[in-house]
Amino acid sequence: LLCSLPQMELEALRSIYEGDLCFRELSPVSFQYRIGENGDPKAFLIEVSWPETYPQTAPVISMDAFFNNTISSAIKRSILDKLMVEVEANLGTAMTYTLFEYAKDNKELFMENQPVNTVTSASHSIAIGTPDVPASKKKDKKEQLSKTQKRKLADKTDNKGELPRGWNWVDVIK
Repeated sequence: LLCSLPQMELEALRSIYEGDLCFRELSPVSFQYRIGENGDPKAFLIEVSWPETYPQTAPVISMDAFFNNTISSAIKRSILDKLMVEVEANLGTAMTYTLFEYAKDNKELFMENQPVNTVTSASHSIAIGTPDVPASKKKDKKEQLSKTQKRKLADKTDNKGELPRGWNWVDVIK
């Protein structure tokens, strides 16, 4: 039974996080989860590894991933301390999912003292890959015309919405 509990948890994690881009299985006993969206300055990555005696002993929780380089060590320490409290409460049970969800639910609380870096390094801008959403929303806004402006436009154009031939011709001889 002890051997099968981590195996069952592994299968559960795979099915729960299937298609979740934040979740990564590094090995059958080691997992990463990104808390926060890509490009979010307050996003962080948690790595959970199971020792052989897991779940009777605590999993190894790490925040040493390169992704977390912008996070101050004090904040990392505080996040790990809060996660260890959860670990103590769940010893003897499958807790990897619980830890990831706990971190997701408390992301704002964990990162409240983290200064947001406005300067993004080249490595971050390469990793993002998606255009800024607010900028594209501004472009989509159509010009609003009043009723009289619409009428004038309709009078100038033919039934297909095109201007008549010669509308911009200049009289050469006056």
